[in-house]
Amino acid sequence: MALVVAAAVVARLAVGRARRGRRAPGGPVPPGPVPPGPGGGPSTGPARGPLGLATLARASQQAVEATLGVVGLIAMREVKERVRGRIFRLGTLFMLLAVGAAIVVPTLGSGHGPARQVVGVVGPLPVRGQQLVRAAASRDHDAVSLVPEPGLAEARSALRSGRVGFVIVDGDQILVERPVSSSGSPADPALVRDVATYLGVLEAYRQAGLSARQVSVLDGARPVAVRALEASSKAPERATSVIGLVLLFFMLTQYNTWILIGVMQEKSSRVVEVLLATVRPLQLLGGKVLGIGLVALGQAGLIAGFSVVVAEAVGSNLLRGMGALVLLSELLWLVLGYAFYCWAYAAAGSTAERQDQVQSLALPLSLPVLLGYIYSIAVASSGNADLLFKVLAYLPPTAPFCMSVLVSLHQATWWEFTASALVSLAGTVAMAVLAANIYRRAVLRTGARVHLRDVLARAPR
Repeated sequence: MALVVAAAVVARLAVGRARRGRRAPGGPVPPGPVPPGPGGGPSTGPARGPLGLATLARASQQAVEATLGVVGLIAMREVKERVRGRIFRLGTLFMLLAVGAAIVVPTLGSGHGPARQVVGVVGPLPVRGQQLVRAAASRDHDAVSLVPEPGLAEARSALRSGRVGFVIVDGDQILVERPVSSSGSPADPALVRDVATYLGVLEAYRQAGLSARQVSVLDGARPVAVRALEASSKAPERATSVIGLVLLFFMLTQYNTWILIGVMQEKSSRVVEVLLATVRPLQLLGGKVLGIGLVALGQAGLIAGFSVVVAEAVGSNLLRGMGALVLLSELLWLVLGYAFYCWAYAAAGSTAERQDQVQSLALPLSLPVLLGYIYSIAVASSGNADLLFKVLAYLPPTAPFCMSVLVSLHQATWWEFTASALVSLAGTVAMAVLAANIYRRAVLRTGARVHLRDVLARAPR
């Protein structure tokens, strides 16, 4: 994950700092940044005042800076710069609205007919028959009202006027205005079918001459257990997976592009020369990817929490059961995917210093993301994962998309998921080492675009 790689970078920096300290014992220690106090001067103790979000954010910032040193300072600079941007705020609001609509809209038309069904009754209907009609309505999530009709003509008139959904005639026949399969039928098709089945069973009891005790035994029958050899993918899980894939693609593209453009702008404006006069290239690179990664993780966590709250509030089953596990899987693979790609985009940004060069670099870098995204959307929609897709689930460039889909389709065990995550972490470490070497050798070279072959062939200083 991004935090794991950042921790490795910090550990390496700490070792180097300790070695420099042993070479110069007793030397002056450069003062670190002192958080400002209430009057603008240095703080001499814990800040006093009411605890709130600002206080919590300030405490978190100070903790990160104290723990990571210069890397923490650079990371917090990136966090402030991104969070304060209007594009970030509007983008977050748009994603929250889109996710909320994806959860709420399906619940608006989830019913199978009217919530309340008025049923006309012509002729005698035993108490047992009335109980069966109400049981069928409860099963189909309908509220039913039984209305007696004087005769068949009045019942037909009530059907045509829409006053009743359907009519039970003498307990052995059901009358509807038009076929229940028709989209314009006011009757709930599932309720009509269930009532017809229950009344047919009741008529069979009567014709068989069963006693009340025998009827009671039959009524108490329960369906036998149904066990499947293979678990099937449910529609809510597929919907959750597709929504997660769209957000994963959008966020990976957005945050990696931030890194690419940010590194290019620092290089073209010569700001990087000023920064590298006081910090090491590895510190600058580690702080940048860590800061933007924290923003990505915070935004993803906000969207995930908002999704859960909205789903519970509207009673949606989109995130219930396995859907929650799919959501967590998407969140984890967002972190792993960002951890792998951020180093590649940062290294590529250090080789460019103009906008047109950035555009030519963005396409080849985004090809694995596009391949994994399009392929995963197709598999998540169909529910069929072939051998190639399962292989791609273990390759770091495509694993964030493919493995999360396999989780939603119940086609990945815990050890397969763990193995894919470990392979991605190993690939991230290798990519970080390569990107750090490219960044260190290319970020100060100006005048023309730096080609990758020249950077790799050049011996480090």
